[in-house]
Amino acid sequence: MKLLLVLLLALSACNPGAGGSGKISKDDLKKLFLENPDILTDTIKKHPAKVLDTFQEAAKKAQEVQKQKQREESFNKPMVATLRDDELYRGTKDAPLTLVEYSDFQCYYCSKAFNTVITLLEKYKGKIRFVYKHLPVIGKYSKQCSEYYEAIRLQSPDKAMAFHDELYKNQKAINAGGMKFLNETAKKVGADVAKVEADIKAGKVAERIKQDSEEARKFGFTGTPGFLLNGIAVKGAYPIDHFEGIVEELKKRGKVKL
Repeated sequence: MKLLLVLLLALSACNPGAGGSGKISKDDLKKLFLENPDILTDTIKKHPAKVLDTFQEAAKKAQEVQKQKQREESFNKPMVATLRDDELYRGTKDAPLTLVEYSDFQCYYCSKAFNTVITLLEKYKGKIRFVYKHLPVIGKYSKQCSEYYEAIRLQSPDKAMAFHDELYKNQKAINAGGMKFLNETAKKVGADVAKVEADIKAGKVAERIKQDSEEARKFGFTGTPGFLLNGIAVKGAYPIDHFEGIVEELKKRGKVKL
């Protein structure tokens, strides 16, 4: 019923009503439809292309309104990610900009986002910090990749970051090489593979990955990548200018000084 009413409202803009006003009130439309249920069917039969175009235009406008509303809400009430005492920061630890990513090492779009993150770290050097969190939902070895990353982080943050980069630079090799590739990559960055395996088996990293995934879903991230830039949600691998736009809006609103 609601969907049909939206269509009739849209059609009213193209079909002038009584007195030549060109407008029909919402209540009049509702009454008209309830008393004449065949009007929609007849209109579609007579003007199928016009009805579809009008509906699509109305739906697009409704989506834009909703998108703008959500954007305004996000700036007024930003989401707050949990940053642990032992968080691994890339960039400047006390920077005014914080970029948090909920990601999957086997997600194709996350590999594209990896390049955007590197560019942002360069563009806002000294003014941004990056935190990588886990939402392993895509591939056969997604969970294992996250476990290896966290186990290596326990040994060395620098080695964990190097492992992170190697996986995204050689993403196709993960499925092809499986656990052998993960072990070889861990060795390549200088990690103690035996300790990595032991820490994973002992359950030292599973809870952290679980917490990250639960937090991601709490923020509405069901797919990857998902970002929070100073609490502003970005769902998907958007180009760098999208993030730059958020930074400029934060500056404009006086929420950040760079």
